Formats: sequence, C-alpha cells, structure tokens
Amino acid sequence: MYARRRRRYFLMMGGCIVLFVSAWAFVRLWSVPVAVGMCVVAMVIPPVAAMVANRRGPEDRWWDDPSGDPKSDEWWDELDGKKRRQ
Repeated sequence: MYARRRRRYFLMMGGCIVLFVSAWAFVRLWSVPVAVGMCVVAMVIPPVAAMVANRRGPEDRWWDDPSGDPKSDEWWDELDGKKRRQ
C-alpha cells in the first residue's frame, strides 16, 4: 500500500517537474500564455500529490481504531498511554 502511494506521489511530482521545465524550455517560444497555464497546472499538482501520498487506505491502522487483535490493541493502548476498560 505504501509503495503504491509513493509511486503515485513520485509520478505526480515528476509530471509537475516535466510541465514546469518544458513550459519554460520550449513552450514559451511558441506561446507564453500556454507556458504560464502549464505552470499554473504544475503549481496545483504538489498539494494534490501530498494528499494522495498521505491518504489513509482501507487497510491502514488508524490510531484509535481497534484492530480486532486483543493483544495488539493492548500493546497499542499501552504505547498511547490509554487505560483499557474491561
């Protein structure tokens, strides 16, 4: 799950760099407004990439969700400083 999110993040950030570099390397020679538009699109990609990379998957353990394994839950509660009610 983490590898898939990391791969998506790096693909999006790579696309951002390609857009930015190509906009000012050769697209500006053809059309400056298109180059500026490409930079605006490239500007939006990093926050979206960060949201994609930090999105919680359905199989991820959230800090307050019990996993169903009593021993594991007890261990996590001890780490978090919680007292379990029984």
